[in-house]
Amino acid sequence: MASYKKFTFEGTLTTEQIEFFQKNGFIHFENYASQETVDTIINSTEQVQRQWVKSNVQKVNGVPIKYGTDENGDTIVQRFAFTNQHSDAVRAFANNPALQALKVLMPEGARLGLEEKDGVVFNHYVNTEGSNFYHMGWHTDSARDIFYGKKVAPMLNIGFYLDDSTADKGGLRVLPGTHKQGLWDLLFRKKYYMNNYGDKDEVLVEAKAGDLVIHDGRIWHRVAPSPLTGAASRRRVMYIPMIVGKYKPKTEQSTTPLYLHLLPLVGSKKHKNLIPAFRKAA
Repeated sequence: MASYKKFTFEGTLTTEQIEFFQKNGFIHFENYASQETVDTIINSTEQVQRQWVKSNVQKVNGVPIKYGTDENGDTIVQRFAFTNQHSDAVRAFANNPALQALKVLMPEGARLGLEEKDGVVFNHYVNTEGSNFYHMGWHTDSARDIFYGKKVAPMLNIGFYLDDSTADKGGLRVLPGTHKQGLWDLLFRKKYYMNNYGDKDEVLVEAKAGDLVIHDGRIWHRVAPSPLTGAASRRRVMYIPMIVGKYKPKTEQSTTPLYLHLLPLVGSKKHKNLIPAFRKAA
């Protein structure tokens, strides 16, 4: 599967779209939102960033905030958590009734986890000397359920692209069909969890700003490091979780889950020798 079919979101999912997702574990909708919407969200999150940098915010609802520096040497937030609670533009986007149509991809009782897990996450990847988030190794999102002491449950990660994302940006790579794996493969399919080696079966998700890419939380995926540096490597994506199970909102009193204590090690230049970035595809 060197390439894949992209779709247009029309308010409801067609049988073809549902079957594509069920087979592959991801689906890509082009031109979901306008450039105006993209710009509004970027401007809003930059305002949040200025506030958090000034106030030295370290955690939101128990979730650590990931800081780094950009191509100008300025401090930036590279991983926001619960962005919807601090940005009106993100809140409005996440509460758009149109996203409810994606429940057809989930078991009965699915909901957007806007007050749960990490809320709406905003990732800012950039390849600079001071970056703490320029790639992310192989992983499955559902594995975090283990750290919560829960049974692995179905979930969707609804990704909204704020920048064009191609191979030059590193980009999201997925292993289609791996969302159907058993628990052992969910945790241990990749020989070295969180490495960023290429895989002969991976598919590059090439998206444009305004696109929506949804992936099953159980699918193996990674974010490859960009071969470029500075502004040319910038890649911003916002993720909204859709989940099932008992409602468990987080508050300012929430503790930090074990796996989030490892967050500083993920995608950081400082720890680049711990997770090799490149290898020829197997």
